[in-house]
Amino acid sequence: MPQPRLRLFDAAALKQTLADASASPRRRANLNVHKTLEDPIQRMLNVFQPGTYVRPHRHEPHRFELFLILEGRAGLLTFDDGGAVLETAVLKPGAAWAVELPGFIWHTVVSLANDTALFEVKPGPYAPLTDRDFAPWAPSENGPEATALLEVWRRRVEGLPSAGRRSPAS
Repeated sequence: MPQPRLRLFDAAALKQTLADASASPRRRANLNVHKTLEDPIQRMLNVFQPGTYVRPHRHEPHRFELFLILEGRAGLLTFDDGGAVLETAVLKPGAAWAVELPGFIWHTVVSLANDTALFEVKPGPYAPLTDRDFAPWAPSENGPEATALLEVWRRRVEGLPSAGRRSPAS
């Protein structure tokens, strides 16, 4: 019997990943499309819920990232070496639907709507981030500083006035 060659990712797979993100303490989940972490091209569905904090990080110079929005709204911010915001972009279906980010740029993603789903493509193999890949000026996950900074970034990417005191990374 011939081996199937098509891999179909349907609404049920998206629905399950959305449910996984909602149930996760980190408020996000992913569904890998690539078969192994050693794959030379990493492809995945990333689902974010509001309140998830993606610590700013950067990748090696040759490791771009491409994000395509499938559902919801996402903000992307880039930073200089001191944590000042350089650029922002909002991705939403029917508008700016994709962004490609070159390597070695500090960046983060902010969920601007429930059930935000991004498809991500980047060179592999997957290498877990180390402390040197995270922005030294950005707080780690799960602290009050991260929560406050996330709100500053959300307001910034949506073009809203800042509320309260300003963070050095705003």
